[in-house]
Amino acid sequence: MPSRSCANLLDMASGDILDIPQTPRALPRVMTVPGIIADGYGSNDGDSDSMSSSCRERKIVVANMLPLHARRDTAAKKWFFSLDEDSLLLQLKDGFSPETEVVYVGSLKVDVEPSEQEEVAQRLLEEFKCVPTFVPHDIQDKFYHGFCKQQLWPLFHYMLPMCPDHGDRFDRQLWQAYVSANKIFADKVMEVVNPEDDYIWIQDYHLMVLPTFLRKRYHRVKLGFFLHSPFPSSEIYRTLPVRDEILKGLLNCDLIGFHTFDYARHFLSCCSRMLGLDYESKRGHIGLDYFGRTVYIKILPVGIHMGRLESVMNLSSTFDKAKEVQEQFKGKKVILGVDDMDIFKGISLKLLAFEYLLQQDQDLQGKLVLVQIVNPARSSGKDVQEARKETYSTAERINQIYGRSNYEPVVLIDRPVPRYEKTAYYAVAECCLVNAVRDGMNLVPYKYIVCRQGSPGMDEAMGIKTDSPRTSMLVVSEFIGCSPSLSGAIRVNPWDIEAVAEALNVAITMSDSEKQLRHEKHYRYVSSHDVAYWARSFMQDLERACKDHYSKRCWGIGLGLGFRVIALSPSFRKLSIDHMVSSYRRTQRRAIFLDYDGTVVPQSSLIKAPSAEVLTLLNALSSDPKNTVYIVSGRGRMSLSEWLSPCERLGIAAEHGYFIRGSKTADWECLASDLEWKPIVEPVMKLYTEATDGSYIEPKESALVWHHHDADPDFGSCQAKELLDHLETVLANEPAVVKRGQHIVEVKPQGVTKGLVAQKVLSMMVDSGKPPDFVMCIGDDRSDEDMFESILSSVSSPSVTAAPDIFACTVGQKPSKAKYYLDDTADVLRLLRGLANASCPKPRHTAQFQVAFDSVL
Repeated sequence: MPSRSCANLLDMASGDILDIPQTPRALPRVMTVPGIIADGYGSNDGDSDSMSSSCRERKIVVANMLPLHARRDTAAKKWFFSLDEDSLLLQLKDGFSPETEVVYVGSLKVDVEPSEQEEVAQRLLEEFKCVPTFVPHDIQDKFYHGFCKQQLWPLFHYMLPMCPDHGDRFDRQLWQAYVSANKIFADKVMEVVNPEDDYIWIQDYHLMVLPTFLRKRYHRVKLGFFLHSPFPSSEIYRTLPVRDEILKGLLNCDLIGFHTFDYARHFLSCCSRMLGLDYESKRGHIGLDYFGRTVYIKILPVGIHMGRLESVMNLSSTFDKAKEVQEQFKGKKVILGVDDMDIFKGISLKLLAFEYLLQQDQDLQGKLVLVQIVNPARSSGKDVQEARKETYSTAERINQIYGRSNYEPVVLIDRPVPRYEKTAYYAVAECCLVNAVRDGMNLVPYKYIVCRQGSPGMDEAMGIKTDSPRTSMLVVSEFIGCSPSLSGAIRVNPWDIEAVAEALNVAITMSDSEKQLRHEKHYRYVSSHDVAYWARSFMQDLERACKDHYSKRCWGIGLGLGFRVIALSPSFRKLSIDHMVSSYRRTQRRAIFLDYDGTVVPQSSLIKAPSAEVLTLLNALSSDPKNTVYIVSGRGRMSLSEWLSPCERLGIAAEHGYFIRGSKTADWECLASDLEWKPIVEPVMKLYTEATDGSYIEPKESALVWHHHDADPDFGSCQAKELLDHLETVLANEPAVVKRGQHIVEVKPQGVTKGLVAQKVLSMMVDSGKPPDFVMCIGDDRSDEDMFESILSSVSSPSVTAAPDIFACTVGQKPSKAKYYLDDTADVLRLLRGLANASCPKPRHTAQFQVAFDSVL
């Protein structure tokens, strides 16, 4: 049953999308205790998620393909299914407790006729806990072979379609198919998920917008995502026309996993450059603040299934094959390569390096063999055909030049090779060479290490003493995901043919004691960081990332694939104008603090002077003898004095409170006087301005501000950190503070904050015998948080006998110390109209205000 909410989201995301046939009737939800499940999905408010089901832990693993083998007997007209024991999805179950129920959602590797889909779906759910998606063939072709393989996969491996002969350009229809397929996956997940209890783990780049569909339907769904491919640098990724939609899709998860820090760093850089998001390390965990939600980043390479590999290693067929291979290459050293046939695996570069080694060291001719096992290509295309052609021609040339009657330097095995045969080659090879120019992870080195460790049966078959030391040597590309975890391997640049050849020579001539030390180090890591460790560690972090889900209130905002959830404190709510005016009318001693930019004047406005309406409202409020009203701004006093001159009784605090006056006729008062640090700061800031294109200095009477908003995001941020450290050092003994804000570094006198202004004004009211019984503070940025905090602490002091009504209000729904929020400047003005209408004397044009106010209420 397709989800109505997802259908709407899809329509908004992609307009006139591909027609998606109705899938068979919805599968029954998987329940572990008796319960009643309605046919529909219930309400869509995000706070009334469907009923929790059980005490049994459950994980839903979503991937492009299910961990199943499927075969149809056409004569008997029956389907036969079996688990794929080599599938990572199946193996990761070892990381969960035995009581954990794992449900898989994904596609089958074969097409099932629509008339059989319902029966097959029911059977797979009951027998294998698998939920097939049955993506229609035309969408599947455009989704997987089109957008995934022709556009995402090359881009994530740093290949840009610079011309039609080198990759396919972006195709909107393929993108629509990608969104359509992700929607179908979302519908299937919704059929089985219990959103309050289940954890959903999405695998790989095929499903990067799926989190948006799920987050829109269930605001507090527990979502993890792991990317098994590289994530490209921002210079590459930013060329993708739908870059924002994919980034926002991933950010709708609670935890995002990557194999290496490089991949995570590239993702974080894209979030910073394209979405303006900063990250920080929180107790050792990297977190992105995304509209009040913390999206955590996990860095951990996947491992292998030790038990599965060891069981294959102990097969009699493996023993026999190992003997055969050992006899075939008797007296020769074997270098092994195991790669898929594609342009990124660097097979031809590997052959060229091997050829160069034979050319440079003639003593190795006849004694060294490269066995290259070529796995079947995962996609077809011109590039794969060209890679195959180049591989064969290079191998043929090497064999013609250096081969003999009983010696073939390059043994190319281009056919489906069973696991036992690969295991035998791993066990025999003295060196394993992985030369990919770009690869997400690549588990070949891990498998090689385990096979070289051997087993009693393998030792006996190969004539190795049980207590003999184990050795292995790895030469790996520095561009593959497993490289950072293999510190004992020789890392190479695969494009440097001579360096790879030299590395191979070092590997095969290294002493056995050195090989043994490297092998032992690698085996300890591989055996302890297996697939179970990876799955367990990821799920533990996902549980930690989701533990605060129900401690916050959630709102969904944004259209289409730009949807996201805002998570805020449960006590944080929209300010009721009705409630505010009621409190205003019954109180007698009111303190009102208003920020300027972004509060009474829109932040985006090019005209920074207040409108006539704003001046009228401020005049009305400040003219009321029961009110003490202050504009508290970071702007300079000259601008504020000029703009607000019509308001005779309005108080102004300029430059965050460095200058303050109680009315137009009052003198300016300085909260600090020592500015001797400015000549020290200015030359340092000039130095960084000259070195950072796009930066500039904003001088104020009381402060100096270095802006880097227009600089390169990464470089500007790096320079800001350096400037902060530099200034803190030179100002260590000066009465000044250095603060880093949003794209700024500011130096100002110690103790000057907006919070100090509020504290000073409230203290004056208390000292004069007129303690406030109504305090309102409205602001929109980080500096206003000091005011919110200050008014709460000031009114709770012993000198205030009766607690006043307090209204700390931020502009915009965002995390804040304030208890209330208003959506925007227009909301603020509506509130001020209501208060002005309740003031005495009332503002001019009372009737006009009354009509406006009545319309609000």
